[in-house]
Amino acid sequence: MTKEIHNNSCSCGCNSSSEEILAATDRRSFLKSAGIAGLGFAFGPAAASTLATSDENGYDFSKSESLRKGKAQRFTILQTADIHAQLFEHDEFFWEQGKEVYKRRGGMATLKTMINTIRKQNPFNTVVVDGGDCFQGSGVAAMTEGRAMVPLINNIGYDLMLPGNWEVVYGKENMIKDLGGYHAAKVCANMFHDELPLSGSSLTSPENKKRGDLIFPPYWTKTVAGVKIGFIGYNDPLTPKRQSPAYSFGIEFTDPSENVAKYVKYLREYEQCAMVFLVTHMGLTQQVDLGTKPYVQGVDYILGADTHERVRKPLETAYTKVVEPGAFGSFLGKLDVIVENGVVKEQTYDLLDVDPSKYKPDAEMNALVNQVFAPYKQELSKVIGFTQKTLVRYYVLENPMDNFITDAVMEKFDTDIALSNGFRFCPPLVAHPNKEKTAITNDFLWSMLPVNSIAKKGLVSGQQVWNWLEKELENVFAKDPAKRFGGWVVRFSGMQINFTSKNEFGKRLNWVKIKGMDLDKSKMYTMVACEREGDPDDMICRMMGVKNPEPTSHNLHDIVREYLAKNSPIAPTVEGRVQCTDQPANLLSQLEGYDYQFR
Repeated sequence: MTKEIHNNSCSCGCNSSSEEILAATDRRSFLKSAGIAGLGFAFGPAAASTLATSDENGYDFSKSESLRKGKAQRFTILQTADIHAQLFEHDEFFWEQGKEVYKRRGGMATLKTMINTIRKQNPFNTVVVDGGDCFQGSGVAAMTEGRAMVPLINNIGYDLMLPGNWEVVYGKENMIKDLGGYHAAKVCANMFHDELPLSGSSLTSPENKKRGDLIFPPYWTKTVAGVKIGFIGYNDPLTPKRQSPAYSFGIEFTDPSENVAKYVKYLREYEQCAMVFLVTHMGLTQQVDLGTKPYVQGVDYILGADTHERVRKPLETAYTKVVEPGAFGSFLGKLDVIVENGVVKEQTYDLLDVDPSKYKPDAEMNALVNQVFAPYKQELSKVIGFTQKTLVRYYVLENPMDNFITDAVMEKFDTDIALSNGFRFCPPLVAHPNKEKTAITNDFLWSMLPVNSIAKKGLVSGQQVWNWLEKELENVFAKDPAKRFGGWVVRFSGMQINFTSKNEFGKRLNWVKIKGMDLDKSKMYTMVACEREGDPDDMICRMMGVKNPEPTSHNLHDIVREYLAKNSPIAPTVEGRVQCTDQPANLLSQLEGYDYQFR
């Protein structure tokens, strides 16, 4: 029988509105559906590991010399990340032979079938992990503050969950309740309770704050295939800066450097783990950089997340290997490890497509998805406009989806500059050649803009715009990977920029134009962007010192709906708003210097 070892976790109950669904989705339901409940745990891990000689990806384990000798066993780690509450099968973007290709992928019901199919091949020695950003990113998620995802995740039967940077979006209490509703273990070694300061003191005074306990256990261990393995969790320490600071109120984030060496030593020397994994939600560049630090020595893999990158071959760093399994439930990372007498002998990693043509959607999960979607179906299925061009958001520099959104803001306010953050949310909406126009629904609007922010306007000088753009470009192209934010180049309408990405900080911009005219650094310009809760009053889209800042009475969703009502069918394209002298317009990843290509 496999054995699980946990340190104490917080005792957060399930949300009462989901109890009826949750009741039927515990671990025993998986054992029954997998057809192994009747085998009895006396069957043992050694026998279970030999139930299949090849996996769903065609890897032939009979070729393993260690397994042929009969002394070795195999365990499997399956990883998803950045599902962003995408419930249904959807169009997915691929880059093949120098062009965009779109294929149907994902869906929670397809994902469950795929995981169960693989898990049946090695049922007692398979660990299923999610790397965060699970319960934010769609209409149902927003309307239920993440609760709708809880029964779906439990129905799949995850073993381990990590909170991602967007798990904080509904506030600390909702985050703890939603994650507490998961049957899976939770880990995060760098999210602490930020205890309130003394009465009457400033909330923002560092000297008045006190770091409390960890919100979640820092690590989790499990015995599989005769060995113990350990997992340590880390969320992005830059979370309070990357999104609205109010979301993270009451939480203190720390850098992994503060305690990762301590936990690696503990798992290696005291827990006697044969392998140690970091489950991180920090973005590929930061995770690769982390792998170069001596304090992660003893970590076998960084199971990464956040930037939606698709690592098909583990990236070798100085001290460990790094992987990341894409987004939206479109992909599944699969690591197979063969061990003999407690020693790791062989490792194989694959990134597999969650392909509905290969895996029949699970009926039970389909029913659950329809059940959680039903109360919101009428509203979310409403058609709000049409497009003649594919809406896609995978490019680092500029994309049609955000050109459309910022054009909507520009038209509403007739401003000089309209801004939107460099979001990664949302699978593509493909405009098929045989259709005159493709419908845009409220559900897709929520996927594009999962946070329905208020538009905020103000006045900024040309010098402020220039300095701010330099800082935004540093967030994307910093020479120190640890300083790269997870987002892409900020999106805008009314402005054009030309820059050189490999120049030093503060020297990247070559020129900026506002409404076709060269930027005048002494001139004042009007600007509109989304308001970020918790930012200073004079800040808009991370730009400080804005004059006459004023929240409007309009939210982004209504602005987009109004624009679509007037302008459908739309046909946004990449049109050269962002020009880079040393990067292609179709740049798909921030990572450089490694054998990696997003595809």
